[in-house]
Amino acid sequence: MSSTNFLKTAFLTLCIAIAIPATSFSAVPADSSANAREYTKLVNRVYEIQSMDKTNLSSSEKKALKKELKELKTQATEGSSRGVYLSIGAIIIIILLLILIL
Repeated sequence: MSSTNFLKTAFLTLCIAIAIPATSFSAVPADSSANAREYTKLVNRVYEIQSMDKTNLSSSEKKALKKELKELKTQATEGSSRGVYLSIGAIIIIILLLILIL
């Protein structure tokens, strides 16, 4: 491998390392059993709300239930949004790097 190809590959690798943001992990690892208990509490509350007879409720009580359901949904989806995000530029650079190597 010539030195120019090596320098190009090193530069692309450096760009990829900088351009790809990884997930941020908290300093204190979350207890999975505690998360599971919280999730089951949320699910049980949703089932309680679904099984309620809402015909006798006033409009303000119905609005409060809808608001509570929205809050439960946001709480349930907070912990599941982990992942690694790649930008379009990073994907293009990875493809170019693979073409150069292979």
